[in-house]
Amino acid sequence: MPPMPEPVRILLEGIRRVTPSIERSSGNGHVDVEQAVRERYSAAARQTDAELCCPVDYDERLLEMVPAEIRERDYGCGDPSRFVRPGETVLDLGSGAGKICYIAAQIVGEAGRVIGVDCNDTMLALARKHRDEFAARLGYANIEFRKAKIQDLQLDLDRLDAHLAANPVRSSGDWLRVEEFARGLRETEPVVADQSVDVVLSNCVLNLVRTDDRRQLFREMHRVLKRGGRAVISDIVADEDVPPHLRADRQLWSGCISGAFREDEFFRAFEEAGFYGVELLARQPEPWAVVEGIEFRSVTVRAYKGKEGPCLDRNQAVIYKGPWKTVTDDDGHQFFRGERMAVCDKTFQIYSREPYAGQFERIEPHTPVPLDDAPEFDCRRNAIRPASETKRQAGDPLTILPEGDCCGPAGCC
Repeated sequence: MPPMPEPVRILLEGIRRVTPSIERSSGNGHVDVEQAVRERYSAAARQTDAELCCPVDYDERLLEMVPAEIRERDYGCGDPSRFVRPGETVLDLGSGAGKICYIAAQIVGEAGRVIGVDCNDTMLALARKHRDEFAARLGYANIEFRKAKIQDLQLDLDRLDAHLAANPVRSSGDWLRVEEFARGLRETEPVVADQSVDVVLSNCVLNLVRTDDRRQLFREMHRVLKRGGRAVISDIVADEDVPPHLRADRQLWSGCISGAFREDEFFRAFEEAGFYGVELLARQPEPWAVVEGIEFRSVTVRAYKGKEGPCLDRNQAVIYKGPWKTVTDDDGHQFFRGERMAVCDKTFQIYSREPYAGQFERIEPHTPVPLDDAPEFDCRRNAIRPASETKRQAGDPLTILPEGDCCGPAGCC
């Protein structure tokens, strides 16, 4: 993502002049996050809310195809669609008016698929309004918008709404039957199935989720991704902890400020959910906003799924190329520049793909070890793999000397 324009300095007093009082839902400073976000973004779907706009440079060629009404309701802080590839199944969390979905649909092409998920009826209506017209212009239809909370990608809220319309809740017994219906939906017809998505995107939405729901949110991202899939998330982060009195401010929370992750904790959230290869793709140099000395800026982070499963020893090794003398991965594997480090088959395969490809030389054993015959590998140890383990069996020493003249027409080698 290219550098942002000069920062928009938002002072707390200025915001309170727009919103005269700090609105709280109770005297203890608790704020109803979901209600605050729902109200703010429902209004922003009807009329552009300039305070939610964080300037982003999108690909102009792709932007031309996006309906003007949707372009005007852009409340993102980055462009994760830049990291989508043709033919992929893409899930956009908190898709809002659908701008990222409409851009990604052009990138993935007719063989790809884009799913937008949001729980705001007004935003969903706006996103769905232009879908058929867009498909006609594009020449194929590959977008759908589904109603769900992004921290609960199992419960189909459109189906639940239809059930409630036909079965109104008038008693606790009715409510218990609704809970049972919802449980059945989650188990048999989830909004997004396990391991069904190549890439999860989100653009300035995760910070709007209640703090208590965030572990589940990251677990859901991990659940729906295929093995080897990735999450690419643009969001607002803070350089310090946001104090309680700011977290209790409805306007600041719905404005992507009070709910911001602390920058280092944002990375840790991916790690704790089981992602690997977490990397910073873009970081806004200057803050987008400053409130009481705390800086808020946009970052884009990419993380991968696929380190689950057994660790098996197939006599493989990797050589870290440098430039660092020593590096340590998320699981504590330590690699010394130029050394043949023993790894399990799973790690060996992971280091052949993004984001590690090109950083390691992979050493295959001369005699392959079938997976069914491979013993367990202790990934807690950091051991150098002797060259003899990857060559021919001991007792069968091999000698090969160069034959003939090594000099060619251009001179001696």
